[in-house]
Amino acid sequence: MTAEEEGTAGQDPDAREPRSPEPLSPEQRSLERRRLAQETKNERHMWVFLAYFLFGIHLVAFVMIYAVRHAK
Repeated sequence: MTAEEEGTAGQDPDAREPRSPEPLSPEQRSLERRRLAQETKNERHMWVFLAYFLFGIHLVAFVMIYAVRHAK
């Protein structure tokens, strides 16, 4: 084993120096932009659905509190 190999032999392959990324072709850049746009849209939808869900839970809770307080 050479001195160079000994220095990296026990290390995690991901811990080594990162290689410079290969330049993306125009098609790859376009696909990456579309993927990021779709991911942003999906995240926005998730927050909207979460807001509706939490609003609905609170609405049901308030109706139940009203029903219990006004029951005879």
